[in-house]
Amino acid sequence: MTTRAGFIALIGEPNAGKSTLTNRMVGAKVSIVTHKVQTTRARIRGVAMQGESQLIFVDTPGMFQPRRRLDRAMVAAAWGGAADADIVVLLVEAHRGMTDGVRRILEGLQDIPKGRKIALAINKIDRVKAEDLLQLSKSLNEEFTFLNTFMISAEKGHGVDHLREWIAAELPEGPWLYPEDQIADLPMRMIAAEMTREKLTLRLHQELPYQLTVETESWQERDDGTARIDQVIYVARDGHKGIILGHKGETIKAISKASREELTEFLGRKVHLFLQIKVRENWLEEKERYSEMGLNFKDGNA
Repeated sequence: MTTRAGFIALIGEPNAGKSTLTNRMVGAKVSIVTHKVQTTRARIRGVAMQGESQLIFVDTPGMFQPRRRLDRAMVAAAWGGAADADIVVLLVEAHRGMTDGVRRILEGLQDIPKGRKIALAINKIDRVKAEDLLQLSKSLNEEFTFLNTFMISAEKGHGVDHLREWIAAELPEGPWLYPEDQIADLPMRMIAAEMTREKLTLRLHQELPYQLTVETESWQERDDGTARIDQVIYVARDGHKGIILGHKGETIKAISKASREELTEFLGRKVHLFLQIKVRENWLEEKERYSEMGLNFKDGNA
């Protein structure tokens, strides 16, 4: 049997469903999924097997009009992921259609190196009528010549198997790049930090959207088979600390509990999680914070 392996970049606007599709393809939660936009910061790779093919998904940050250093670094990471991949899949939300953001991405696709296979996946198809889907597909293919077009629902799984099979067949021939049972190439410390950041995002809603980051400071394997994980939540202002703590510490306790439970399930063993909050006014301008998120600090330059 011929083995195949390669990288697939999922690109699109924020909230297009890239993280949900990564998790659906891989069959495990490797990428942060929330109702908020711009939550995926690092290029998280999920590894999936389809027959004799190994599919390595690059879940890029959403592409949007950047305003801050962090925004610019995220968008640069997204285009970098697309340029390096063997296959690029553009996700477009069916109900939002041809937005200005999608038009900008279509223009950017013209600059992708020749030889890359670029497909279109119209996501969230359950939200619109069939005739509207066909019209949207026609409009998008008139703007850019896609190799193939798929109608999917990443959340419900509709059409995802068909997309996965096509990708598997289109990947270049070659040996597998990861062990068969590996699902992500991110260090576990970063996956753990992402899980806690997701819980913070879900709990705090509009109060503190992108002014915080989480880092795993230490990870200790204990003799009894459990793990002790110490994490730091960095915030930009002193007032943010109180929001995360909540009344009598209730908010931080709820976040810690939710994150600990998910980490325990993900690792398949008991986890002792300890969270600390530190105020670092300029963390959005610190090179080290970007390295921890898998982003290039220089990419954030205006």
